[in-house]
Amino acid sequence: MDTLDTPVWIAIAVILLLAVLAAAAWFAWRRKQSAGLQQRFGPEYGRAVHDLGSKAKAESELKARRARVDALRIVVLTPAETTRFRQAWAAVQARFVDNPQGVVMQADALVRELMTARGYPVADFEQRAGDISVDHPLVVSHYRAAQAIALRDRRGEANTEDQRQAVVHYRALFDELLEVAPPARAPVGVVPQMQARA
Repeated sequence: MDTLDTPVWIAIAVILLLAVLAAAAWFAWRRKQSAGLQQRFGPEYGRAVHDLGSKAKAESELKARRARVDALRIVVLTPAETTRFRQAWAAVQARFVDNPQGVVMQADALVRELMTARGYPVADFEQRAGDISVDHPLVVSHYRAAQAIALRDRRGEANTEDQRQAVVHYRALFDELLEVAPPARAPVGVVPQMQARA
């Protein structure tokens, strides 16, 4: 072996070692990214993989959802808004007891109104469900189930039990979306000052 060849072989070995280390780091990063998406989206991750046919496509879609929702201005409700929405929901439930016809549509409309108040765009259903899945992944399945029943209800194919199930599913999403702004708190050790009334 020529002594000039030794540095070349060492350089090739170093390059190969760096390539293996870079590949290992890339695979570890991808695994960590996949685990983070699985944790954030819960069952919605598996649904996306199933619907889109591959893990890569599903992860790309979930990242796009997250970026879209991160660009939105999602707000929490004021206590007055929360009270208004709770009263509206109570009225929907009371109507169901008296006459279930049309209540599924009313529940759907109220959920859409709540989504709008929070700052979610009310586009087509799949985008609404996708947007909800970013911050509320555990209840988006309720939304999908309610929507499926609502479509059957519009065609006159849902019975009273189906309608009741739809309202239960809408309620799960409604309760999750009904976030209230926490009261402002003074830092620890700071005594709040009395404010003069206007």
